[in-house]
Amino acid sequence: MPPRAADSAALDEQRTDSGVGRAGLLGLFAAAVLTVALWQLPGGNYILYPFTILATWFHEMAHGLMALFLGGSFTKLLVFSNGSGAAYYSGPLLLGSMGQVLVAAAGPMGPPVAGAVLILTSRSPKAAALSLKLLGGFLLISAVVWVRSLFGLVAIPLLGVAVLGVALKGSERFQRGAIQFLGVQACVSTYRQIDYLFSYSAGPLGISDTAQIQQVLLLPYWCWGGLIAVSSLLILVLSLWTACRS
Repeated sequence: MPPRAADSAALDEQRTDSGVGRAGLLGLFAAAVLTVALWQLPGGNYILYPFTILATWFHEMAHGLMALFLGGSFTKLLVFSNGSGAAYYSGPLLLGSMGQVLVAAAGPMGPPVAGAVLILTSRSPKAAALSLKLLGGFLLISAVVWVRSLFGLVAIPLLGVAVLGVALKGSERFQRGAIQFLGVQACVSTYRQIDYLFSYSAGPLGISDTAQIQQVLLLPYWCWGGLIAVSSLLILVLSLWTACRS
């Protein structure tokens, strides 16, 4: 027997409470598009300033943690007030030149993967609260262990305290909305400087991540930039869709 109208409404309400919900899905996707658009406009970095700094942290931490995972030493992370940053590592990496490729790709690709995990944890109130605590705690730990720029030593702990404040004091609904939004911000952080994906040079820091990949895997840097951009978008859409359907 098909469910009655009242039963269907109850099921829809339960699905909305346990996941993103269709309205929430559209809202989060709109927030992603608006964030990317603002980042491309003059002054956009300052309109979204906390998320600009968070995007830099996601990107640089992904570089450093991948190097650490591959046997290198993650020596320091710099975050500057203009939204730029750098991660430094030393020592040989597992897999040789392929290890260098993985470290280079981790900067733009690590945050979307982490963001997808954050979005998916929003399906459970307990998982959402735990994710906020872990993210806030990791921001604080990273400031102690790796961050070595004066601005970063102020900004990153402040972000960590803010996230922990939501985890400890926010309502269930607010916590889940916050972890979804932060997950979206992580996913779209790849697009903060989308021209960087299609650039060979990284200015004073040398060559871009995609150019480093080109040096080993031969295909032109703009090809890898396009693949990263498309992959990041797919990860965002699939994670939101999965959370919505849960």
